[in-house]
Amino acid sequence: MTMAKLHKLTTRAFGAEPGIPDVAQLTEWIAEHRGTMADLTTYQLYQSLAPQLAFGIGHPCAGGKFYADRICASLLGVVKRCATDEIAVNTDALIEDAAGIVVQKRNSWCALPAPHVLGLIDGYYHDDEEWSDAVTEAYGSLMRAMRDIGIAGHVLICEKAEEMEITALAWQKVFFFQPDADRKSLECLMEHQRQIAVRPKQLETVFALTDEYDLRKIFIVDADAAAITLALSHLDPDQVSVGGYCMDDSGEYWKTLVDAAVYTR
Repeated sequence: MTMAKLHKLTTRAFGAEPGIPDVAQLTEWIAEHRGTMADLTTYQLYQSLAPQLAFGIGHPCAGGKFYADRICASLLGVVKRCATDEIAVNTDALIEDAAGIVVQKRNSWCALPAPHVLGLIDGYYHDDEEWSDAVTEAYGSLMRAMRDIGIAGHVLICEKAEEMEITALAWQKVFFFQPDADRKSLECLMEHQRQIAVRPKQLETVFALTDEYDLRKIFIVDADAAAITLALSHLDPDQVSVGGYCMDDSGEYWKTLVDAAVYTR
């Protein structure tokens, strides 16, 4: 009788949302990084990535929705999140952020809030299609600037599946992730992406949709043994990965995720 062997699944991060440090902690960290652009967002970028590296996440990803303020500050023609002129971009701050991420880990990804998460208001274009084109073109420029420095790709964290955004930006190196997508959102995401990241409770819906959409890989966010078993009943092991999106300051989150990324066969 052959005993079942324990196998590991690959792990991938989809960003994190570090908390706000106290003033003394942030001041000390900024002092240690004197000579570079070091502010709250820089600190959060560092804190989002460092625990992933410490616990061996296979495909790390810095950033999260907290990065919204940096993006808004980089959009020219936008004042207090309202477009008052034609939108352009200043990529300097994002380039420096990208360089800081690459120093920690080459080929890391970076998570950004999807455009609709910024809550921008159109006070200039007054045309839905022109407005969407302007915002997504700006995003494309910002992401290309970061990739030129060495960022491997971008996760865009959604609150809803915006068809125009996904159509414009779902490139090879851009991955849309909606943490708690309903069936309609999953359909939109799967129409444009052959890979999807979902929580265990969404797996049954995803596999029900594979009759309509081609699914080449699934990332189970916060996977448990039952979810991994279910996924492996539909897909080969190289098509199943364990994903993470940390919503607290606990570095143990990533350790727990790595420990759970196993199956027996």
